[in-house]
Amino acid sequence: MLFPKSEEAHNVVIEIGGLPIEVQTTDAGFERILRGRYRGYINAGAAPEFALRVQLTQPETFDADRDAEVWVEDREWRMERGDFRARWSPAQREGQVFQSANPYSIDSVLRIVHTLMLASQGGFLVHASSAVRNGKAFLFSGVSEAGKTTIARLAPSDVTLLTDETSYVRKVDWRYFAYGTPFAGEFGEPGANVSAPIAALYLLKKADENRIDALEPSVAVRRLLRNILFFAHQADMVRQVFESACAFVAAVPVFQLSFFPDQRVWDLIR
Repeated sequence: MLFPKSEEAHNVVIEIGGLPIEVQTTDAGFERILRGRYRGYINAGAAPEFALRVQLTQPETFDADRDAEVWVEDREWRMERGDFRARWSPAQREGQVFQSANPYSIDSVLRIVHTLMLASQGGFLVHASSAVRNGKAFLFSGVSEAGKTTIARLAPSDVTLLTDETSYVRKVDWRYFAYGTPFAGEFGEPGANVSAPIAALYLLKKADENRIDALEPSVAVRRLLRNILFFAHQADMVRQVFESACAFVAAVPVFQLSFFPDQRVWDLIR
C-alpha cells in the first residue's frame, strides 16, 4: 500500500515513461529541488504506481567510494551506492530512500527502479540520445564519446529532442515507443515529455563521411546489450533483459550510422 499522507508531507508525482511515482518528503527545500530537477515531468493529477519516501541525512553517513549495488532481500529490492541507500517493495507499492538533500541520488534511484519495472515488460533504458521527427522516434546509441550528444546538437528545427543521454524504451502491445526523459547528459536540460513509435535504432560510429549500413541481428543484439542500463545480477532478470533486446532487434530496424559532425547527417534520418 502507499504510505499515508501527512500534513508535513511535500509530495511530488514524477511521471516518466507513462509510469507515475510519488516521491514523498517532509522537507520543503527538497521538494523545491525535485520540482526544479523534474520540471516538465511533474503530474500532480496522476495516480502513482507506488511511493518512495525520502529520509534526508548527512553525506558522511555513506561510504563515498561504494559502487552501485542492486539485489533482492526479503522480497524487496535493495539499492546502495556511495551516496544513498534504498529499498523498494513492488508488492507493497512502497519504498524508502536515505540520502542527502541533492537531486543526484534520487535521480539514480529512479533510474534503477525504472529499469527493474521495464525488465518485466519487455522494455529498457539505454545509453542513447533520441528524438522525434514526423511522428517517428529515432534512437542513437553508443558508448561514451560515440556522438550521442553531438547528433542531438546537430538536429534541425523540425526535430523534438527526447534526451541526449538516456533513452526510455517501452513495449506497448506489439510496438516499441520512445519516451522523453529528464535524464540529461551534456545538454543539462530535460528532454521533451512526449513519446512516439520507434522507427529505427542507429548505432553510432564517428567517420569521415555519412553512411548507413545494415547489421546482422546477432551483431545488433550484442552492440545494443553493451548500452542497456541494468544494475541487478539476478539470473532471471538478466535473462529478461537479454530476451527484451532480442525481441527489440527482431521488431525494429537497427543500423550502423557512420557520421561526420555536420548537420547533413540528418538528411539520412527519415
